[in-house]
Amino acid sequence: MAAAPKEAVEGAPKKKKGKLLLIGALVVLAAGGAGGWFMMKGGHKPGENAAEATKSKPAVYLQLDPAFVVNFQDDTALRFLQVGVNVMSHDPEAIVAAKEADPEIRNALLMLFSAQDVKSLSDVKGKQKLQAAALAEIQRVLKEKIGRPGVDAVYFTSFIMQ
Repeated sequence: MAAAPKEAVEGAPKKKKGKLLLIGALVVLAAGGAGGWFMMKGGHKPGENAAEATKSKPAVYLQLDPAFVVNFQDDTALRFLQVGVNVMSHDPEAIVAAKEADPEIRNALLMLFSAQDVKSLSDVKGKQKLQAAALAEIQRVLKEKIGRPGVDAVYFTSFIMQ
């Protein structure tokens, strides 16, 4: 009968180890499931880390030279608009792509600027609307070239209407 207590003593640690492994596995699975739920519900979205990594890079600027000069018709006279434009990106590859696509970007902006009227550009809101439209045009061209908007901002460095 001495053998029975010895087997009971040896069997007890094995059961505890099995229970601990099972509990540990459940904790790991639960943590993984919670992490997956967090990622899908409100955590980081796919591609968000790439965008954040790009934003953490220093800003790079590209001046579109020469300044844009367009004419547009006013009710009473022929008017001219001269606009100096700089683009800013945190993605150096996008700046390179913008340099390569300069003729397409300039064409898109010339068409945009020549479609304006004096009344809409006479106040700050009109200029800001034009600035947003210029950004959208540049992003459209770059999206065709590199598959992403690339440019984060457009700045008017000069703005002259006559």
